Amino acid sequence: MQDELSSLRNEAEKLRAQFYIFYELTKAMRTTLRIDEIVYIILTGLTAHDGLAFNRAILFLIDEENKKVNGFMGIGPMDGEEADDIWQNIKTEKKDLYDLIDTFNRVKEGKLKPRFMEFCRKLSFPLSQESGILYTSLFEKGSLRFNPGKTVGLSEDPLIAMLKPTEFIVESLWIQNRPAGLIFVDNCVTKKPISDEDIRIFNMFVEQAAGAIQNSQAYENTLNKAHTDHLTGLWNYGYFQYRLDEELEKARRGNYVLSVMMVDIDNFKKFNDTYGHLEGDRALKTLADIFTKNCRKVDMICRYGGEEFALIVPGAGKNETLPLAERIRRSVEEQNIIPHPFTISIGIAGFPKDATAKEDVVRRADNALYQAKTSGKNKIVLFG
Repeated sequence: MQDELSSLRNEAEKLRAQFYIFYELTKAMRTTLRIDEIVYIILTGLTAHDGLAFNRAILFLIDEENKKVNGFMGIGPMDGEEADDIWQNIKTEKKDLYDLIDTFNRVKEGKLKPRFMEFCRKLSFPLSQESGILYTSLFEKGSLRFNPGKTVGLSEDPLIAMLKPTEFIVESLWIQNRPAGLIFVDNCVTKKPISDEDIRIFNMFVEQAAGAIQNSQAYENTLNKAHTDHLTGLWNYGYFQYRLDEELEKARRGNYVLSVMMVDIDNFKKFNDTYGHLEGDRALKTLADIFTKNCRKVDMICRYGGEEFALIVPGAGKNETLPLAERIRRSVEEQNIIPHPFTISIGIAGFPKDATAKEDVVRRADNALYQAKTSGKNKIVLFG
């Protein structure tokens, strides 16, 4: 009788601890609407010793446009040796759940580059049956457990071949009655068996996670619409100011360089007066597409106002930005639009060489643009 009471007390204490962590993680997810931060909180809860304590967790999201299932983020070790280092560091520094969540700030700033996270970001599978377990799991509601007996015969499956799990759980994330992605967890290092209780708590957590991700996606869609220029589809002036603040702060913390490029369409007022504003709008859309096609994904292109555009080029000084500027200038010059030959003038300034304050970087890029316009147009001028 005493043993039974002791067992019940232990079980009740374990449940209390699990539900406390569940409550804390749900509370943490309410502190942000940014999807990267939401996902990091979710995966931290799944892997932290104070949470569900799986060895590793990965969240995949569906890319409908490209028909892919892509790894969005993963937390965990790449191997047993790294796991020992991670767990020893957590034990030595006495990191709790919120300490682990705060680590993401260092990841975003580039001060930390977890190997497993980098590995997971490169994972990509076709959204089709050739992706095996990953694809079929997307359309199953509820978690699927694959024990060692099941995985032995599935060594050729793309997901198992890539991650080499012995026992794991996957569960799809359903948003608005459609699968949006899935979460994978396993104990690749400790080989600890996954219990029915683990699955029950995991199911509850995934349900909360799906709601948090849905809210985050709705927020980011609203934010994108509010900050998008309706004509060209580029970011607008307000978002340029916001992102330049953000990128400059990253550059200061990480000791990086960046450049600002101001672009103006030569003689655009004359074109509008000759052909009309509807043709002018078509020209602006076409030029915006040319800018986009010639830039890297990390570059931020904005419609600054009227016929003027601005680009933020992270990680590149103004001299390094020159080939990009020349590629854009030449692409515009070589394409007849509607049909009409256009040219552009470009001014470039760099942080921190030319200025350190946001207003000064923009002003100096604008000064260089003015020099390009007044010295013949269809050219690029570097400030100074």
